[in-house]
Amino acid sequence: LFSHQNELFFNMFDHPMPRAFQNRFSTQYRCYSVSMLAGPNDRSDVEKGGKIIMPPSALDQLSRLNITYPMLFKLTNKNSDRMTHCGVLEFVADEGICYLPHWMMQNLLLEEGGLVQVESVNLMVATYSKFQPQSPDFLDITNPKAVLENALRNFACLTTGDVIAINYNEKIYELRVMETKPDKAVSIIECDMNVDFDAPLGYKEPERPTQHHEEPAEEESDPSNYEMDIGFRAFTGSGNRLDGKKKGIEPSPAPIGPSDIKRGIPNYDFKIGKITFIRNSRPQPRKTEEVPEISQFECLSPLMTILHCKLVMAVVPCKNVVVKMKQIF
Repeated sequence: LFSHQNELFFNMFDHPMPRAFQNRFSTQYRCYSVSMLAGPNDRSDVEKGGKIIMPPSALDQLSRLNITYPMLFKLTNKNSDRMTHCGVLEFVADEGICYLPHWMMQNLLLEEGGLVQVESVNLMVATYSKFQPQSPDFLDITNPKAVLENALRNFACLTTGDVIAINYNEKIYELRVMETKPDKAVSIIECDMNVDFDAPLGYKEPERPTQHHEEPAEEESDPSNYEMDIGFRAFTGSGNRLDGKKKGIEPSPAPIGPSDIKRGIPNYDFKIGKITFIRNSRPQPRKTEEVPEISQFECLSPLMTILHCKLVMAVVPCKNVVVKMKQIF
């Protein structure tokens, strides 16, 4: 009987424990905010990220387990059934105590000294996340994606539904994690993640006033109503004297009305590509040709005209010839 009992006792421990129980870290701690951390050093850097401070015994226990790195943990408040995920920053807390950022304690609805369950987990690498600012003041940031990328370097993971806090220009901005892919809790260590923003909480788009402009009816244009180009007129203003007096200052000339301007005659023979240089725009006087006097014999035949010219030149002093000429005619 004794040998049979010993055989049962040894057979009970011959079977190895499941691997899931060997690699799992699970324990409870009293949680406090970082402001309660003892020591002269300022640990405000813990408030700017998503990592916690655990006791040295946790590091000793984690080193004995075959866990994957980086170390990621699931925090659960069993009283309120709230949970989130985080990384670990240091192992310098007192035994049985862990220190959390203030925004993380608000998400878990934990008070100072409350119990929190800490379990080691493995999370998938993030590919997409969507955030909603909790205040319209976030729109005042010039490049919000660059600010968020710089702030997320202090985070190890994201959980859908959490409200994280980032510090920028000595001001704290809260962002709600609306969506994460490929899972509701993802790791953001060494990953390429697409980031999108939802409209801030309480943001209202400015209303644009509706303008109803009636199109004026097209009327026939009247050429007489067009203003004519009066051209450049130099020194049309009034001058000022050094002594301040206004004596001897002539008023500016009266403006020229459209009726006082005369248009020139357009060049109707203008051809595209041809340039005409007018040397003298004044019209030149016309030359009048001398009209010869008409003689009394112009009506006669050309032959008689030639004969008449010869006789006149030869026999002007002779009266007899003239008589003969009359007799001939």
